[in-house]
Amino acid sequence: MSHGFELEGAATPGVLVPRNAALAFCGAALDGLNRLVLRLSMLALVLTACVLTYSVLTRYFLKSSTDWQDEASVFMLVGATFMTTAYVQSLRGHVGIEALATLLPTGVNRVRLVLVDAVSALFCSFYAWKSWALFHEAWSEGQTTSSSFAPPLWIPYSLMAAGMSLLALQLFLQTAVRLSGGEVQKAAA
Repeated sequence: MSHGFELEGAATPGVLVPRNAALAFCGAALDGLNRLVLRLSMLALVLTACVLTYSVLTRYFLKSSTDWQDEASVFMLVGATFMTTAYVQSLRGHVGIEALATLLPTGVNRVRLVLVDAVSALFCSFYAWKSWALFHEAWSEGQTTSSSFAPPLWIPYSLMAAGMSLLALQLFLQTAVRLSGGEVQKAAA
């Protein structure tokens, strides 16, 4: 994987900017939503750290059981992980093997990028659909975890489904921008 960050003197990576006004509007709206979700996820991570610290201190000093803290922390971590995937994808920050990118001609590489984004969007759409099905099943059947705290399972399933839906939207947008002939602009250093 290489984005050029580790190479000294490498050119700054470019950002694909849509030429189409509708795609630019959709991109700006999705970017705003992704940034809001990112801030909420950062807050969830800080809250998770506080809850786990409280759990450790309570177990050590008060010798009491803390079953709710573990599940609440897992739910927040699942939410933060899935909900921020679209933001990470907007930065092209996901792991990617780019061995072929340097070997292929520019035109063939453009086709490869469109195909990878399109196939990824389809996969994430399928994953989101299955996640929404899990959410519906957990909601309608009142499913809970097997612990004594027993929080409802629709909470993590809804976060997983919403996060994968955002990721699929981000990938579809990137595919549409690439197909519409978006131009690459250098990112500010």
